[in-house]
Parts: sequence; structure tokens; C-alpha cells
Amino acid sequence: MELLLGIDVGTSSCKVAFFQKDGTVVAAGTGKYPIYHPKPGWAEQSPEDWWTAVYQTIRSLLDGEHISASDVKGIGVDGMSWAAVAIDREGEVLANTPLWMDTRSGQICARLREQYGGDTFFKVSGNPLQPFYTTGKILWYREEMPQMYEKIDKILQCNSFLVYRLTGNAVQDMSQGYGFHCYDMERGAWDEQMREKLEIPAHFLPEICPCHQIVGGVSKEAAALTGLLQGTPVVAGGLDAACSALGAGVLDTGETQEQGGQAGGMSVCMDTCAADPRLILSHHVAPGKWLLQGGTTGGGSVMRWFEKEFADYERSVQEGLGSSSLDQLNEIAREIPPGSEGLIFLPYMAGERSPIWNDRAKGVYYGVDFSKTKGHFVRASMEGVAYALRHNLDVAKAAGAKVEELRAVGGSANSLLWTQIKADVTGKRIVVPSSDTAAALGAVILAGVGIGMYQSFEEAVGMTVKVDRVHEPDMEKHAQYQKYYDMYLQLYEDLKDLMEKTGGSQ
Repeated sequence: MELLLGIDVGTSSCKVAFFQKDGTVVAAGTGKYPIYHPKPGWAEQSPEDWWTAVYQTIRSLLDGEHISASDVKGIGVDGMSWAAVAIDREGEVLANTPLWMDTRSGQICARLREQYGGDTFFKVSGNPLQPFYTTGKILWYREEMPQMYEKIDKILQCNSFLVYRLTGNAVQDMSQGYGFHCYDMERGAWDEQMREKLEIPAHFLPEICPCHQIVGGVSKEAAALTGLLQGTPVVAGGLDAACSALGAGVLDTGETQEQGGQAGGMSVCMDTCAADPRLILSHHVAPGKWLLQGGTTGGGSVMRWFEKEFADYERSVQEGLGSSSLDQLNEIAREIPPGSEGLIFLPYMAGERSPIWNDRAKGVYYGVDFSKTKGHFVRASMEGVAYALRHNLDVAKAAGAKVEELRAVGGSANSLLWTQIKADVTGKRIVVPSSDTAAALGAVILAGVGIGMYQSFEEAVGMTVKVDRVHEPDMEKHAQYQKYYDMYLQLYEDLKDLMEKTGGSQ
């Protein structure tokens, strides 16, 4: 049996899965790790926690599922965006890395935008200089941790750190280059003039590789920890959103992924480097393609937060009912009409990324009165995330992207109600692939193409991606949602000055 190993490192946990060539999952497991919030606006993790969770999960699956390490022919790794893993020459991690939602470098980024003009950075990278990206985190290290900064040899992304731990080789895949504003988005190469302007040392930036390129084999040390065979090929891997897009079948121009993981958003496949300052632009993991993305801080994490804080009762009865707390929340939300009778939620739970780019934005429930029930709040939470998705889609349309259909991935796609709400709010057909491990599947497609198991990306997608269900938009409900969506947009406009004064970490 020939297998491919996919490793997906997300914000709250990693997923490890062994796939057959046709995309069938033979075995899968997860490992969890904490997020640390030492100060307002800070969100960080220990990269060593990622590695521990990954190698322990791989070892557990190899030991418990009777999988032979000799069957594993290639390994792909995907990871969340905009980390800044600082390692020294010995490969030791020097500090926890700020995550994609971390806003501690807000003042630094604002100062640079004022000094050079925001267009200066956008013209090179195709992305606005905002604290969520990797660039601001590197500059924050320089200003706030100068002694640590002097020891840095390389800055790695989430997946490239795992590749480093597996192989001992430090590389930078093309899809994650968008975290750096000295990365030329059109050429797929480091821009020396911008690097010098930002005063980022050249040795911080690893060699850039195509996402499906084999960059090394499993080292002796990694083999001992994981149980994998030494020398098993590992490819560069890529951004989780790009890998999940590939794993959902997004390969041709106009095809679009709807992301329902910890974060929310969408990724539109483009055949040209068409940037818009309100959105996010990255290389796709498939060569010659770009992804015009909308990334929001409020995605599946909104319901995880709501369940944690407000579902004590549902948790207490879930065993007796045989229904999980999240399923129970879905049921009470189902009884509430579209628009939640005027209860509007702004899902800006860690500032907000595209398209408003306001690290000081805050989450808001508006329209609370004595008639509102828990069900109203659950449905309003789902609808707020859907409004954020539509906002990004509207901006993408204005930027020239043509989106006809969404392909939903992530944990949120398991909620039939939430997926239907998104279809109704956006007015778009939503297709849900059968794999609940789309990002890991995308990572193994990279590995399979890299080792020659698949002759092309098209062959791999055609062989592995299967549709589970389809949600057609209810256009009558779409029309009903229009006034609530307008309220959502107006609510932010009316509150943003207050958010600027009182929100954020600065």
C-alpha cells in the first residue's frame, strides 16, 4: 500500500492524516496546543508545541493503526499564515511566535506607513502593511527584543518550521511569501531594495521554493521521534488556506474556497497577479496561480468562543440527549428567522483583517432587547460571520474577480445551518467536498505531485476531491438579508471612530 502523509498545523490544533492515492483517509488524528494571550492584542504560540503535537500524533497513528512507515512515500505540510518563528544557527526557537491575529506591531506599521506611504509596500508585495502580517512582527522583535533579535538566523513560517524539524533544512515556500513586504508577489522572489528599506537582514530570509518541491528527507532525529523512515521525501508545503483550497478542488480561475476554520474568509483563484489593498494576495500552492483572499478574524472561532462561554447547560445535558453542545446550539438557532429579528453581530473578535483592516476593531452585538433569546445570539453570531464573508466577496467583485460558486472547507462546513446561512447571505451556491481534512489533502497533493505519484495537479484533484453536498441559496431569504447586511456595514461605519479611540492593544 502506498500512502501520503499530510500534516495540517492550525491555530488550535494540528491534524495528521495518512491518505491513499485516491484521497481516501486511512488514519487520522489530532493534537492540541495552547494559545497564549499575555497582553491585550497579543496572541502567540510556542512552535515547539506544534512540533510535539505533530510527532506524537504521527507516532500514535503509526503505532495504533498498524500503518507501516515503509508505505509512506511522501510528506506535505501546511500551516497557518503570518507566523514569525525566530530560530538561531543551531535551530533553537528563540521566542514564542506571534500569530496571524496578533496586533502588537500596530504602532510600528502605522509609523512606517506614515514615513514611506502605504503604497510603497503594496506595490512590491501586493498586500497592505498591517500588524497581522509577518513583517511587523520581525520589526517588533528588533525594537522590543533586541538581544533576541541579534541571535536570529532565520525567520520561518508555520509549515516551514515543521519542514525544518522534519528535515533540518530551512526553506520558504512561495505561498507563504505574502507575509513579507519585501517579497515580490509577481516575480515570486525577495525584493532587495525593499528588504534594505525595512532593514531586515538578508540571512533572515530562507531560499524560496515551489510548494511541491522536495526539499529534503526525514532526518535521523525526526525519524526517531515520529516513527517515520529516515529519508522519506518532504516537500516545501504551503499556506493552510491555499492547501485547503487545493484540497477542495480550487484550481482554475474563478473557483473559490470558503474558509470555515478558526478564521473565516475566502480565496479566489486568479491567473494574474491582481492585487487590491482591501484584500490579501498570495501565490496559490499550484504553480502559475494566485489567490485573492479575504481573511477575517471571526470564523469557526466565534462558535467555539460562544460554546465555551455560554453553553454550560448544553454541555451538562449532551450525554443524556446524545447531541453535542454545538448541535444543540444549531437547533435553537434554526428556530430564529433570517436576520435574527434585528440582532446584528460584528465578528471582530481580534481586531479585523480584510476588508476594513482595523486592528482596533471590536466585536459587537447590536439590537439587544428583552425579546432576544440564546437562539437569537447563536444565529446572529453565524450571520455576522456570513456578512463578513459577503463583504469580502463584494470587494473581490469590485476588484474584478468573478465568483459563481463557493467550495466550503473547515469545521464550520459541518454545520448545515451555518453553511445554508452563508449561501443565503451571499446569494452563492456552496459546494461542500466530502473530505473533512481538505488542508491536509491539499498538502498530500503537493507531496504526490512532488514525488511523481500524480502526473499533474489536475489529475490529483480529479482523483481525490469528491463532493458531499450542495447548498443552493434561497433568493427570497437573500433579499430579506439585504437590509440586515446594510445595517451590518453601517454599524461598523458608525462605531469605527469609537473603536479607534478605545480598542486594540496600543
